[in-house]
Amino acid sequence: MTFAPEWLALREIADAEARSAELVDVVRETLVNRNRLTIRDLGCGTGSMGRWLAGRLGGVQHWVLHDRDPRLLGLAEASMSELKNVTVETRQGDLTSLTAADIAGADLITCSALLDLLTADEMNALAAACVEAHVPALFTLSVAGRIELDPAEPLDAAFSDAFNAHQRRVVDGRRLLGPDAPAAAEQAFVAAGASVRTASSPWRMSSDALLREWLKGWVGAAVEQEPALAAEASDYLRRRSEATAVVHHVDLLAIPGAA
Repeated sequence: MTFAPEWLALREIADAEARSAELVDVVRETLVNRNRLTIRDLGCGTGSMGRWLAGRLGGVQHWVLHDRDPRLLGLAEASMSELKNVTVETRQGDLTSLTAADIAGADLITCSALLDLLTADEMNALAAACVEAHVPALFTLSVAGRIELDPAEPLDAAFSDAFNAHQRRVVDGRRLLGPDAPAAAEQAFVAAGASVRTASSPWRMSSDALLREWLKGWVGAAVEQEPALAAEASDYLRRRSEATAVVHHVDLLAIPGAA
């Protein structure tokens, strides 16, 4: 699955405001004695996570950016190469089969808004790889399956349920985790032997461009899952574009025992 750079740019401010600064404080304490940090960012997109995190970690850093989309990798490399004390390399390809050997030598694994696209087996394997390699993982903005629209109306639940079902759909034989990702990630890391902290990281939107674009995708996915909603979709979308919205996410920090 690929994402348009325009959508990633539109959401970047909301992402930055939502991510947990408290978990970053713990990361900084965990890595305090490391003079040069090597950070692997999975599903990097245009580099939003790196632009947000690099300055908060400080010091000299080397980022290894992973994505399937060469266009996004190029944009991420260009923007992050401009950051002070940061060097960058890119890796194009599938993210679902990384092993401990692949991430050995990293000081931190990161991702943003990625885990819902994994399967349960892929999540378990990723957690096991991080723990086996003794690498902490900071995974941000995993969708939690909870939406609050104000003012509320009866159709909200129908569209929300359909959207969550769409996120759990089967794609090329893979059952996606969707909103089950935060719980699955926590369970996987604990089972693998890591200590886990989580924090809420909600988007808050009010009658703006991000809300309108998000609603289009949210309603469109719901209708794709439940075609009976199509008759209500146009009027519903118009009404909800004037609402305020809270889209709940979860950030997770997993620290292997020997990290």
